[in-house]
Amino acid sequence: MGKVAIFHDYFDEIGGAEATVLNMAKALNAKIYTTNIDRDKINRLGFSKIQIESVGCVPNKRIVKQVCTALKFYFSKNKKYDKYVFVGSYSIFAAKPNRENYWFCISPLRGLYDLRFQKKSLFSNWLFKEIQIYYDQKAVSKIKTIFVNSVNTMKRVKQFYNRDSEVIYSPVDVSKFYNKKSKNYSLSVNRIDPYKRIEIQIEAFRKLPEENLIIVGGASAEFEDYFLKLKKNAPQNVKFLGSIFNENEIVKLYSECKTFIATAENEDFGKTVIEAMAAGKIVIAGEEGGYRETVIDGQTGFLIKDINSDKLAKKISEISELLRNKEKEFKRNSIEQSKKFDKKYFYKKIREKIIPERCVGTFH
Repeated sequence: MGKVAIFHDYFDEIGGAEATVLNMAKALNAKIYTTNIDRDKINRLGFSKIQIESVGCVPNKRIVKQVCTALKFYFSKNKKYDKYVFVGSYSIFAAKPNRENYWFCISPLRGLYDLRFQKKSLFSNWLFKEIQIYYDQKAVSKIKTIFVNSVNTMKRVKQFYNRDSEVIYSPVDVSKFYNKKSKNYSLSVNRIDPYKRIEIQIEAFRKLPEENLIIVGGASAEFEDYFLKLKKNAPQNVKFLGSIFNENEIVKLYSECKTFIATAENEDFGKTVIEAMAAGKIVIAGEEGGYRETVIDGQTGFLIKDINSDKLAKKISEISELLRNKEKEFKRNSIEQSKKFDKKYFYKKIREKIIPERCVGTFH
């Protein structure tokens, strides 16, 4: 019947990628193998019944964590399964001995490719990056079939690996979101990482003292200093809530926000903008990356070309008038658009591709 195992880098950092893995495990009735595990966070996301096992813990310091994770998977031996699905960028090092394999690529390692010169550290020198690229390319060469979470990621896979891939959009449970009367705040939900360009949001709201911004998301150990600097430099009308794993709390924040702000640089997919649309909210994002696949400019939100703090502040200042005249229209359009990315389509397609022999019934 095709027993399936899913390998993913680690589960002590929980974000959109990890939510996708958990949904995939549910769809495929698969067991997850990873390194570090924070079971409390997984349980709070509503996936307490998913089987998950560690192949060994790894240190938290970023570059050491990445290398150790790759080595853990490279030396892992697991012959109990018929099919293997890899998610993340380091679990793919287990591909060689597990040949009936698939890679669900959420993103190639951007720090090695399009963002390689933006992150400065001891390990950002040319030679070290070239060594990493060599082994990354070698690991990907052992992958049989590649799926991606967006057309944007598909283009990256073609550019960096010269491999074809098929799009299966990451799942969003749109049914859990709802719309309430907007309160006087905009919302931003993301991991705290320089490529999310949160400085643009902070500076935009510095120019709009009558507006308020709530930022949800935490930072990995690598970016703790960056996170502290953001909070220190933010004006009083910008509030950081850190990571929120209580589903009811985050859904409520979506339901009552006035607008949703997304400024990531060339985002792979952008799951949070779909969550905002599922709540019937107007999205303001950069005209780039995955946002161009999900947000309909002028109908579910606004895409800003070459986004910066001045352009963002200008658009936010225009929203109040828009809400008075077209709020219901935007709400209707946004909710309808979000349904195209509902998790039921992900469940159906991932099962058809991985376990077609078991594709019967309806999935919820």
